[in-house]
Amino acid sequence: MIKAVLFDLDGTLADTARDLGAALNRLLAEEGLAPVPYERIRPVASHGARGLVRLGFGDDLDASRMEALRVRFMDLYDANLAGETALFDGVNELISELDSRGVIWGIITNKSMRFTDRLVPWLPFAIPPAVIVSGDTVGVAKPDPKPMLHATGQIGIAPEHCMYVGDAERDIQAGRNVGMKTVLVNWGYFSDQDKPEEWGADIDIDHPLQLLDHL
Repeated sequence: MIKAVLFDLDGTLADTARDLGAALNRLLAEEGLAPVPYERIRPVASHGARGLVRLGFGDDLDASRMEALRVRFMDLYDANLAGETALFDGVNELISELDSRGVIWGIITNKSMRFTDRLVPWLPFAIPPAVIVSGDTVGVAKPDPKPMLHATGQIGIAPEHCMYVGDAERDIQAGRNVGMKTVLVNWGYFSDQDKPEEWGADIDIDHPLQLLDHL
């Protein structure tokens, strides 16, 4: 029996790609480079700061240059965290229905607390999450099992009674690593290199409310 549904944040609950992309393009402008079109940014928006920096600057950056650009990218994103970010259609309806059924919901994201602690309260969730675990809450990020186990410990529900919902391979790996039922959202951020059909999710859905059919 599913007693809790835990979600990834970027690309699963919230569409953050435009704000992440705006930060990347501000960084490129600072470096005298041309902007990247949104159509190229969206597919890699779940790949973190390093993935976005590589998109803009290429794969040949040495470690020190990558780190400097990553830090500056994060500062630029921090300065305009939620200009165009919004919940995906159907997310609040799903959360309300979960609550009405007595199912707990929460967030496990690789986004750092620096951003999550400000963004999540700003998002207009119908019901606040019962738990929020960020990428640096326990010192390691998904697909490591520690964030997953920390979340289940906080809500007092065993992993086998939890469902984990995400849009990236690491999300499915993380859920499987601890015995959660895994759900892949088809509205998420997928690049041409991704092969979601090979990730081994238990379920995939095209709209948030379809999750209710699998509880």
